Amino acid sequence: MRPTQTMLGGGGGAPIGKYNHYLGGWGNFGGLKQRGIISYGISPNRQNPLAGTAHDAVFNTFRRVSSQFLYWAPSLVAGYYIMNWAVERNHYLNSKAGRAEFAGQEE
Repeated sequence: MRPTQTMLGGGGGAPIGKYNHYLGGWGNFGGLKQRGIISYGISPNRQNPLAGTAHDAVFNTFRRVSSQFLYWAPSLVAGYYIMNWAVERNHYLNSKAGRAEFAGQEE
């Protein structure tokens, strides 16, 4: 079986597509040339991709943390006080006074 002219990529005037026009292969989609599109570039050795990174990291981090402060600070404070209470209670229960107080109770 011989491939058709369309399969070879040339199109050969085969009516394909919405308006019966072959669009072309990859990178050659037919149609008019684009005009009025301007692109600018800079050579790789003139770029500085890390310019201002440290400065922006400090101030952006401060801005983001301060805007979320009321979401995480109360739980952090509550967790600290609960943990502090638990540590003190554990020290008391394992002290001489704590053992004497709960000597008759079996866990």
